[in-house]
Amino acid sequence: MQRSGSGWFETLLNDHPNISSHGEIFGGRERQYWNFTFISKRLDSVYNLDYKSSAAKNECTSAVGFKWMLNQGVMEYHREILSYFRRRGVSVIFLLRRNLLRRLVSILANAYDKEMKLLNGTHKSHVHSKEEANTLAYFKPVINHQALSESFHHIVRLTGNALKAFNSTRHTVVYYEDLVERKEMLEQIQEFLGVPILTLRSQQVKIHTKPLSDQIRNWDIVYDTLNGTEFEKFLVDTQYT
Repeated sequence: MQRSGSGWFETLLNDHPNISSHGEIFGGRERQYWNFTFISKRLDSVYNLDYKSSAAKNECTSAVGFKWMLNQGVMEYHREILSYFRRRGVSVIFLLRRNLLRRLVSILANAYDKEMKLLNGTHKSHVHSKEEANTLAYFKPVINHQALSESFHHIVRLTGNALKAFNSTRHTVVYYEDLVERKEMLEQIQEFLGVPILTLRSQQVKIHTKPLSDQIRNWDIVYDTLNGTEFEKFLVDTQYT
């Protein structure tokens, strides 16, 4: 899922000498050409080690992969993709985010910066300094509180359907919050990928480090909207360091 920490997570993986991840290989303007023939050819190029990208260590052959967002053809062709994964022995890491409200703040802030280009006229989804992070975090979105419940239900359904669709392939589920708070999670992921366990580091700097009440312009309305609902757990937000 977009804005679930996948960019940061990928830089951690690529810090390992035996792991190489190519980033989003199904993003950009190619969406109009998506069908399973196109998808399978692109997958073949990755797993046959023919695909080249600046994001990866192209000489690495131990654990090779990429990022694939759920809105990039995964669910439309999930039966064919599942069959392909089984045939090629592909392992899947589902990276999810527990706090969907915090994820929404990140989505809205990123969309705002795409338009305004706050960093010297350049849009950046990820940053490498506290100064850049503070500049991007200065924007506080106004959230459409009337659409919150349905938006969250949609994400819950989408992720649930994805987990169900790929349940029979070798996979693991990882939550962004656990990666931040529990060091052993990275060790478990390296074990899952079958590579030596090392200390992994990323140069990326977290953008939103304040409580949600300091990051949402209409916080009181959002709080009243979610309080007492199944999504009120998103209001209790202790993970922001």
